[in-house]
Amino acid sequence: MRKDIFIGMLVGLIANTIGLFLTATLLGKGDDFTTVIKAAANEGFLGKLISLGAILNLIAFFIFIRKKQDYRARGVLLITVFIAVFTFVFKLF
Repeated sequence: MRKDIFIGMLVGLIANTIGLFLTATLLGKGDDFTTVIKAAANEGFLGKLISLGAILNLIAFFIFIRKKQDYRARGVLLITVFIAVFTFVFKLF
């Protein structure tokens, strides 16, 4: 059970990282990934960029639900909630 939750959390982190990279690449208008991230941090929309990257977690979550791997889906959901709390706290400060 713990192993499946950990695997789901790992998949959620990887999906969010890939989603962040894709979002920064698509919305960056041809700029480098690090340039887009630095500009997002300077202009105050890094939290929104991270949240857009979490959309891939939705796909992973429904794949795990469809395969009846509920504990892995729970891990993806935990990471998604963690990212939401992180972006909320990041937005406050």
